[in-house]
Amino acid sequence: MQALFNFTPEELAIVWLSLKVALLCVLIILLPGIAVSWLLARKSFWGKSLLDSLIHLPLVLPPVVPGFLLLLLLGNQGLIGKHLHTYFGFSLAFTWMGAVVASAVMAFPLMVRSTRLAISQVDQNLEIAAQSLGAHPLKVFFSITLPLAMPGVITGLILAFSRSLGEFGATITFVGNIENETRTLPLAIYSYTQIPNGDWPAMRLVILSMILALGALMLSDRLERKANQKIGREPHD
Repeated sequence: MQALFNFTPEELAIVWLSLKVALLCVLIILLPGIAVSWLLARKSFWGKSLLDSLIHLPLVLPPVVPGFLLLLLLGNQGLIGKHLHTYFGFSLAFTWMGAVVASAVMAFPLMVRSTRLAISQVDQNLEIAAQSLGAHPLKVFFSITLPLAMPGVITGLILAFSRSLGEFGATITFVGNIENETRTLPLAIYSYTQIPNGDWPAMRLVILSMILALGALMLSDRLERKANQKIGREPHD
């Protein structure tokens, strides 16, 4: 049993990299996710259904497809990536920063889906009343809409964080499985299952992944309950 939790420095580095990628993923998608969610929840415009479908496309595509498209777009020879590499010496493909981008692409729909639902449930009469009293639309959003939608925003962020921790297909396609660079938890588990005597390291990382995922879900529930209590909603059991 002791050997099961005796993590090596290499395994701890994998965990740290995974957490770093997941946290940066959440930070990257936070503001765009809220903005797009508000747009889809509150505005009607030509192409809205198409935009909504494109945003949620990563949820229904095989994960390797977004990863391959990212490689075509942001790889060192990609449409955008080649210019970044040539003129700025900046590369996303096969780097941990690319893993953040791949995770963000796969987690963004979950963030938008949860936040959009929360914003759509906010009573628009409250917003209209505030604007009729002279409040600027931005003030209305930050003082009324966003606080009332906060439980959904929190849920979206936790779901995005968890999705990033478990991201495999898009990551391995776009940035590969490079030790000490892009080998996150799911890639490391896969790698250990492919080598002799890799069962114990794989099991340790599997258990740790389950603990992190469970902790994230429990934290989400706790934060959502607190947010609901703050805005006067009854918590759901």
